[in-house]
Amino acid sequence: MPQTAERGQRQKDNIPLSKTYRFDARLNADQKLLIQRAADLEGRTMTDFVLHSAEAAAERTIEKRAMLLLTARETEAFADALLSPAEPGPVLRKAGRAYRQKTSSGE
Repeated sequence: MPQTAERGQRQKDNIPLSKTYRFDARLNADQKLLIQRAADLEGRTMTDFVLHSAEAAAERTIEKRAMLLLTARETEAFADALLSPAEPGPVLRKAGRAYRQKTSSGE
């Protein structure tokens, strides 16, 4: 079992738990009231609510963007492979012959 969490590391991204960074934001009155109300409803401080919400939104954004980039980049290659498959090379042909020999001989 990995011991990384016990050594002061976050297992997810290997950032030391003791290292903290400051983040400042300016809010207008309406934004502050909205965020404070939501934080109160969840029983959190404003800071905890904002950090938790920002982290969740960041993870969703990164995941969504990564899927879109992979899908856009790989869709064309996948379609090309389906529509114009490459001919099997000598290694694959040899493996196919060996497989047929083994499976047809009753082993």
